[in-house]
Order: sequence, then structure tokens, then C-alpha cells
Amino acid sequence: MSIFKKIMTAIRGGATEVGENIIDSNATRIFEQEIRDAENHLTKAKRDLTGVMAQQMSSSRDVERIKREVTEHEGYAVQALEKGDDELALAVAEKISALENELATQQQSLDSFQGSAERLKELVKKSERHVAEYKRQLSMVKTTESVQKATSAITDNFSSSNSKLLSAKDSLERIKAKQQKFDDRMKAAEVLESENSDNSLEAKLKEAGIGASDNNANSVLERLKAKKK
Repeated sequence: MSIFKKIMTAIRGGATEVGENIIDSNATRIFEQEIRDAENHLTKAKRDLTGVMAQQMSSSRDVERIKREVTEHEGYAVQALEKGDDELALAVAEKISALENELATQQQSLDSFQGSAERLKELVKKSERHVAEYKRQLSMVKTTESVQKATSAITDNFSSSNSKLLSAKDSLERIKAKQQKFDDRMKAAEVLESENSDNSLEAKLKEAGIGASDNNANSVLERLKAKKK
């Protein structure tokens, strides 16, 4: 059981390593897609903000309308009191009370919409700054990758060129050595031919009695006898 667990752990570790390698090899593409996703969410957030602001404006109009109605009915109540019609004045007062309750509710909604709109505006601005910064970073990352690829290509080409130059130099040395060997053989043949020619000429002169004679014992003896005479 312990061995099986270790095998499963090794498999999970291998899968994690493969996953990390995939992420690393596609990091720029993933980052770019994440920026696009953020922009899509930002667009949706702006639409939501537009809806909240529209509700805020509608609620603000309702608040202003109710305020006008309260002011209007307060005038009616005063007029009823001035005419001594307390019953009518009380009815108007009840209407004013209902309007004030409605006003409080609408004002609460308006405050909520205003708070939400302000928070959303700040979030949208902050998100826009982040997206702009990420786009700038993405541009820098792409530029860096391009430079690194170009540098790598130049390095590879330079290494390949050096290898080819070394190979060419070796070939040149082999060619020179082969040519030198050929020249040496030709010179050796010429020397040998010259020596053979000299020996042949010397033999012919000797046969004709021309040139140096052999310095043998008989010639030495004849020379000594001549000196005694």
C-alpha cells in the first residue's frame, strides 16, 4: 500500500511538472488572454455601472418629486387650517406623513445607489489603470522575448559559423598537407632521376677513359714503382 501511494504521488508530481512546463512555455499567451478576460469583465462592469447610475438618476427624480409633493401638501394643510377646516387639514397631514415616509425610503435608495455608483466608479478606474499597466508590461514582455529570440538565433548562427569555419580550416589543412605530400614526392622523383642520370654519365666517361680512374691496388702499386725510378 505504501509503494502504491508513492507511485501515485510520483504520478501526481509528474503531472504537476508537466502542467508547470506547459504554463511556462505558454506564459505570454496566458497573460495576454488574462488581460483580454479582464477587459471583458471591465466592459461588463461599466455596463453594470451604467445601470446603477440610471437607477440613481431615477431615484433622484423620485426624491425631488416627493419633496415637491410634500411642500405642495404642506401648503394645502396651512390653507385648510386657515379656513378652520381641521378635518381637511388632518387628512392633508396624513398625506404628508405618507409622502415623508415614502421620501425617507426613496432617499435611502438614492443614498444606496450613490454609494454603489461611487464604489463602482472607483473600481472601474482602478481596473482600467491595472489593465493599462498590464498591457504595457505585456508589450515589454513581447519585446524582451523578441530580443531574446533574436539573440539566441544570432548566437546559434555564430556557433554554427564557428563550427563551419573550424571544419573549413581543417579541410584546408588537409588539402595543404596533401598538396605538400605531392610536391615532396615530385621533388624526390626529380632527385632520384638526377642521381640516376649522373651515375649513367659517370659510367660512360669511365668507359671512355675520361675523368677520374678507380683508385685500386694496382694503380697504387704502379704509382709507387714510378717514384723509385
